[in-house]
Amino acid sequence: MSTPCPCGRLDAKKQALTYVSCCGQYIDVELATPDAESLMRSRYSAFVFEKADYLLSTWHPSNRPATLNIEPNAKWLGLQVKNHTLIDAQHAEVTFVARQRDHTGRAIRLHERSRFVCENGRWYYVDGDNLLKHQNFI
Repeated sequence: MSTPCPCGRLDAKKQALTYVSCCGQYIDVELATPDAESLMRSRYSAFVFEKADYLLSTWHPSNRPATLNIEPNAKWLGLQVKNHTLIDAQHAEVTFVARQRDHTGRAIRLHERSRFVCENGRWYYVDGDNLLKHQNFI
């Protein structure tokens, strides 16, 4: 896929990275992500492409659900990474805003601080705190 990556990551020249050179290498080729931000971005892209298997495989076993139902036909509108904090070599947090429009046309904004852990060279999503006090719409 030579289309821009849904996660919105830019190269040094401020050009959008392609899916293949960005999240595709983690989702489709199964390379380990180098950091928590890359994992969070690839998980966003996996939601865009409805890749539940990837989402489950990158969810830490301590909190991983048995199944994951992705809303079909949701329209993902964009991702903004607000902050990436490396706590130590094995722990990190990423704060982001993801926007989507559900199948009814309702616009939803998710603002979350997510926690990640690195085990045996692989980053995993652990859990997150919703930073919105109430449901926000775009």
